[in-house]
Amino acid sequence: MEWLVPVLIIVGLVLLIGIYLWATYNSLVQLNVRVDEAWSGITVQLKRRADLIPNLIETVKGYASHEKAVFENVTRARAETLSAGSPGAAGIAEGHLQQALRSLFAVAEAYPQLQASQNFLQVQSALVDTEDKIQAARRFYNGGVRELNTKIKVFPNNMFAKGLGFTEREFFEVADSGAISEPPRVQF
Repeated sequence: MEWLVPVLIIVGLVLLIGIYLWATYNSLVQLNVRVDEAWSGITVQLKRRADLIPNLIETVKGYASHEKAVFENVTRARAETLSAGSPGAAGIAEGHLQQALRSLFAVAEAYPQLQASQNFLQVQSALVDTEDKIQAARRFYNGGVRELNTKIKVFPNNMFAKGLGFTEREFFEVADSGAISEPPRVQF
């Protein structure tokens, strides 16, 4: 009977460790799914904005058709945004798109008739609304990434999280933060 106490202690410890691993694994899975969901929200908003950009270009082209380089830059930046497959690539593409949109709106400022166009105003309003939604989705995504990365890094999770297939996720950050410090606007 003397051997029963150590065996019960060992079985109790193994059971406790098993419960801890089970609970930690499930919480890591939940956080991982939340980050995937948040990234999906960002891509939906980026696609929505990308769908608005051709309307904006067509509206501006009607007034400033000679600004071919500006239109090409916006189109190229839009394509780069749509093809970005990771948060890092999307961040770089965001900076390029914001710069291209600024130059497009600078062209628009030179045309008072364009600024008064109802179509231009509607597209611009939808674009501003979408930019707000992108920022909200970005905050949600980065919050999820923060939680997941913290859970992976803390002790004792850091000893087995990578072995279970969990890796840190990258934040959605724009390479040139100055490019997005203010949304593109047209001053009336």
